[in-house]
Amino acid sequence: MILAGDIGGTHTRIALFQQEAARLKMLVERIYPSREHKSLDEIVSLFLSNEHVNVDRACFGVAGPVLHGEVSTPNLAWIVSAVQLARQIGIETVWLINDLQAHASGIDDLVPEDFVALNNIDSSTGNAALIAAGTGLGEAGLYWDGVRRWPFPCEGGHADFAPRNDVEIALLQYLLKKFGRVSCERVLSGPGLHNIYEFLRDTRIEEEPAWLKVELAGSNDAAALISEYGLEGKAAICQRVLDIFVSAYGAEAGNLALKIMATGGVFVSGGIAAKILPKMTNGAFLQAFISKGRLQHVMETIPVKIILNERVGLIGAARYAAMQQDAQTIPVPPDRWTVDR
Repeated sequence: MILAGDIGGTHTRIALFQQEAARLKMLVERIYPSREHKSLDEIVSLFLSNEHVNVDRACFGVAGPVLHGEVSTPNLAWIVSAVQLARQIGIETVWLINDLQAHASGIDDLVPEDFVALNNIDSSTGNAALIAAGTGLGEAGLYWDGVRRWPFPCEGGHADFAPRNDVEIALLQYLLKKFGRVSCERVLSGPGLHNIYEFLRDTRIEEEPAWLKVELAGSNDAAALISEYGLEGKAAICQRVLDIFVSAYGAEAGNLALKIMATGGVFVSGGIAAKILPKMTNGAFLQAFISKGRLQHVMETIPVKIILNERVGLIGAARYAAMQQDAQTIPVPPDRWTVDR
């Protein structure tokens, strides 16, 4: 039995999988509000106390860099330890991997209906890349070894934001005064949507309607409200937020593709893309993606797909754990930790 987790800043998904030959079968899934719990350990204990099962392998995808079997989550006040989780679950080994590495590990378990293609380019061999805006901005790569793709994590979402036009330069200057340093995540995330909104409002590039000011003040999720009204065309400022966001998102996806030389494809995951799908598919994202000057001809050959399946990270964590069964062909990763009991 495989225990898998996808830990996000808003929600934590925990599930049990059974491996049947090469297939993974999800048996049960639970979703927990992350900020209502003190730690991942608390959530895992709650899950296991309700399910009463014997687990032999476990893997958790967690936002943030996994170093020496631990990760301090940037969007939660949690420190997650593989050793501690292994003791708690009562098994020898727990794998902690970056959440985007988990998303990348789950891609090959998805079906065609889980994707929306942004261009009509057939998937091909070569490295691939994954980018996901949600609570934060995650990025990962998939290295092509000539036979298959191997996911690896990175922290590209925390690299510097690169403006491309006068409005984005003004946005950068605005955010520099607010934060001191501006990463891509300050723009391309749920909080990033709100940052763009405040920039447009405070610089008077767009006017904030009085009714919208009241609604945002009373909302627990300003980014969701901004996205909703932007899609519905209820407020020009919200529409402008989405226009800036989608274009900057496409540009950063293109940057990632260039750095990894992702001729095998770029996948867009995370909670935001699927929710603003009409904006993501209207051509602005793809145009920003391919607009790379002398390398545009290369960018035009790269397949770009949006992942619709919100369980991809959970599936990927389970797949990663399942892969470790064959130790002769899968090298033991540095984030594998065994507990002596």
